[in-house]
Amino acid sequence: MYRKRKINERLDSFYSLRFPFHALAKSKHRYETVVGIGGNVGDVRRRFERLFVVLQKDKRVSLVKTSLILKNPPFGYKNQDDFFNSILVLKTSMQPKVFLCYLLRLEKKFGRRRSFANAPRTLDLDIIFFDNRKINTKDLIVPHPFYAQRESVVIPLAGVGI
Repeated sequence: MYRKRKINERLDSFYSLRFPFHALAKSKHRYETVVGIGGNVGDVRRRFERLFVVLQKDKRVSLVKTSLILKNPPFGYKNQDDFFNSILVLKTSMQPKVFLCYLLRLEKKFGRRRSFANAPRTLDLDIIFFDNRKINTKDLIVPHPFYAQRESVVIPLAGVGI
C-alpha cells in the first residue's frame, strides 16, 4: 500500500513500509555508498520492493536507508512513461569497480535491457556517491556527474539527509 502526495503539477511522492526506511542495526561493512534507483517499465514500485528484499538478504551489502519514491517526467528521450526514482544508502566492503559490477548484475536480474541512451528501463542503478571518494574512469565517475541537476536525485537525497 502506498500513500501518495502531490509535490507540484509534475511530481508526486509515494510512501510505503520500505520507502522511506532507516535501519536500526549497525553494519560491519567498511564503505557507505549512495545509489540512485529508477525505472519506468512495468510495475516499478513493486520492483523496488523486491529489490529491497534482495538487498536485505545479501550479505555483501547492508541496507542503511531508503528515501521516498518520486514519480517524475523523463528527461533526454521524452517519448516514454514517467519514471519512479528513489535513493538507497548501502554499506559494503566491495571496492567501487566490484560494486559497480554487482549493480549491473542486479539490473540484469531485474530485466534491464540497454538499447539506447535514456531509453525506457525496468531498473536503473547509479552510484551517486561512494564513501567520499572521487573516481573518474572510463566505466565509473563518482560523484555522479549530473546528480545535482536532477530532481529525481536531489529530492530523494534530501529525504535521507545527504
